[in-house]
Amino acid sequence: MEKRVVIFLVLSLVIIFGFEYALKQLGLLPPTSSVEDTTTPTASDQISRTEPTTTTVAPTISGQAQSVTPSEMRPQEGSMQPVASEELVEIETEFYRAKVSPHGAVLTSWELKRYQNSTTDQTAVQLVRQGAKFAGPLSVWTNDQALTKSLAEGLYSVEKDFTSLDPSHPVGHLTLRYQDESKNLSLEKQLTFHANSYLIDVQVKSTGIDGFVNVGLGTNFGIVEWGDGMIGQIGSAVLVDGKVEKEAPESETERSGNIQWLALQDKYFLSVLIPKQASSALVKKEGEKLLTASLKMPAASPGSTLALQLYAGPKEYDTLQALQLGLEDTIDFGWFIFGSWSVVKAIAKPIFYVLRFINDYTHNYGVTIILLTMAIKALFVPLQFKSYKSMKQMQVIQPKVLAVQEKYKDDRDRLNKELIKLYRDHKVNPVGGCLPMVLQMPVFVALFNILYMTIDLRQSPFIGWITDLSLQDPYYVMPIIMGVTMVAQQKITPTTMDPTQAKIMLMLPAFMTFLFINFPAGLVLYWLTNNVLTISQQIITDRVIFANKPVLHDASESPSKR
Repeated sequence: MEKRVVIFLVLSLVIIFGFEYALKQLGLLPPTSSVEDTTTPTASDQISRTEPTTTTVAPTISGQAQSVTPSEMRPQEGSMQPVASEELVEIETEFYRAKVSPHGAVLTSWELKRYQNSTTDQTAVQLVRQGAKFAGPLSVWTNDQALTKSLAEGLYSVEKDFTSLDPSHPVGHLTLRYQDESKNLSLEKQLTFHANSYLIDVQVKSTGIDGFVNVGLGTNFGIVEWGDGMIGQIGSAVLVDGKVEKEAPESETERSGNIQWLALQDKYFLSVLIPKQASSALVKKEGEKLLTASLKMPAASPGSTLALQLYAGPKEYDTLQALQLGLEDTIDFGWFIFGSWSVVKAIAKPIFYVLRFINDYTHNYGVTIILLTMAIKALFVPLQFKSYKSMKQMQVIQPKVLAVQEKYKDDRDRLNKELIKLYRDHKVNPVGGCLPMVLQMPVFVALFNILYMTIDLRQSPFIGWITDLSLQDPYYVMPIIMGVTMVAQQKITPTTMDPTQAKIMLMLPAFMTFLFINFPAGLVLYWLTNNVLTISQQIITDRVIFANKPVLHDASESPSKR
């Protein structure tokens, strides 16, 4: 029985941890790389744009004065004034620094001021995919190619009613207008920025456009790094008819229904279009690791307005949940092998809150992981004790089990009856060692998801050389120590395997160490801490509890022997 359990556990670990690695070795997954390293493809349906000179319309957070030229004279707060039409307009808040181009009235930059690219590269995270061949966020096009070209290449007039966004002036409006009298075409976009939010409100008015218009989310807007992780979908996500659909299409996908939002996302960041009304959401693959997303909306009649919102920022759970749009579901706490389990998600969320609660006091996520692991380990002490006791009992009666198997090896029915009688006489549950492990599995998977998926651990240092718990240990110190603890744990764990099987099982620590070398340091720290606690518990159980207490009930005292 125990041999089957061991095989089951080994195969489970191989599937959970080895699936992604196997696919990569077979060439079915491309290697992890930043989207900045992706080769720019040629797209015939995308229109080239040139980037003009930048004009700053908001001071730095420090509030220091900036020198300006006559063409950059700032207007009075609250009044709409024209801005030089050949210049980019820069908007800065506490959270981000954005740039809007009057050519096509699209976003050309969106930098997250609170997030850096890495611990060594302190430049702000850029959410807009750079390059003239890529569709810009908030671009508008129609089925008429001539109109689309005019809207994309046209030079819009620009008006604004703010110079800075801060608590004293929390809301600012930026209006961009384009008009082509020869085609009886006009388009107006009004963008409303908020000092304390990643959201901007968008209103689109048009004339001369019939049927439907597409409002673009852009190409890879919100995808900073296209990591091919086994948890979390990198690419697009859409909430349609109350269900979140995540995918990275091979060509082009259109979803119709009640579209509540459309997003492009990676592990830690995302951009989202939130329409008041949309007939469908389109996602198109433009090249290797390049996606363009857009909403198809009914063209506004003269005098009416298309209203939507844009979110571009981090996958902060509280921030997304506060929007009450279900965007927090883009953080998949319920992942388990090939799907998402509601039971895992239900367990993960309370653990996630506890993790952050502890960190409010420790201010070090490494210490927080250790303390949380200790708390979870203490919670499962009764189950783990039963599991250990059951394995110990099976080890003690193993000679009798082998004798019965040898005696009745040619009579399977009699063999099963005698084994059941043997277990009953000694009050041993042959599956007692496995059941507690099964009950703990959802908790383990939930904690695994939290440590792997949440942005909280991104660029969080621990000690010394561990400067980012979301990245692998650069010197492989913790994975190697973890492998050593796994060997020690095997040595002191009761087993009914023969010496040959035991030697084969020694390959498991080596296999796990090899896998964990590429895992985030936070996950390795959790597993290492769990192993150390398990070893300590087994030593205490052997030397204190079982030292003065028999493991087995004497079979001669059982009712069947009286």
